[in-house]
Amino acid sequence: MTASSPRSEHSRSDTSAGELPAAVLWDMDGTLVDTEPYWMASEQELVGSFGGTWTHDDGLLLVGLGLWNSAEILRSRGVEMDANEIVHWLTDRVQQKLDSEGVPWRPGARELLAGLRERGIRTALVTMSVRRMAEQIVAHIPFDAFDVIVSGDEVDEPKPAPQPYLRAAELLGVEPTDTVAIEDSLVGLASAVASGAATIGVPHIVPLPESDEHTLWESLEGRTADDVVAVARDRREAAAR
Repeated sequence: MTASSPRSEHSRSDTSAGELPAAVLWDMDGTLVDTEPYWMASEQELVGSFGGTWTHDDGLLLVGLGLWNSAEILRSRGVEMDANEIVHWLTDRVQQKLDSEGVPWRPGARELLAGLRERGIRTALVTMSVRRMAEQIVAHIPFDAFDVIVSGDEVDEPKPAPQPYLRAAELLGVEPTDTVAIEDSLVGLASAVASGAATIGVPHIVPLPESDEHTLWESLEGRTADDVVAVARDRREAAAR
């Protein structure tokens, strides 16, 4: 595990284009936006409508999972709907909350994203939410934030499989090992690491373990593009040793 302060000793603005990561791949729920409480409230409402009980701890089981995997868990808890119906119902409810209560951005996320774009670094949004929700959130960002979006309804193998991140790299035309991924969940972290991306874990709803396989940051607040570049550089230097 590589840990550093928000002003890393590696951070400096004189990096050449050759030192930049080929792309930075962003998770959405819990990393870019704090929508997990919206999902948990919607899950509780749905299970309750079938006479069941859904606790906060139950909700933690679904953090980072693909929606169709989550739907099967909800079906096993008494929700008498097929998986597609569950996914669409939950997505509708969360989108309604986004409209009525606003988009809850994670601290420092938009600022770091803007800094990466200002440096000319390509970006992808890699989310297990469906595309219509991803596009709803991206529409609230007041700059050209992402080159591509990979959503949960567009992959056969959701996180924790590496396919979502591999697909993002493929669409961008870059090698996964030349990218940096940012994740908040255990499931997402496993997906990003398995893809070969240099991975930054930023714990939110659930704690993340220390490991030599990824870097842990307490928050994105105060982080800059230089800090992300340093993670990519550390990965290259470690691979060369």
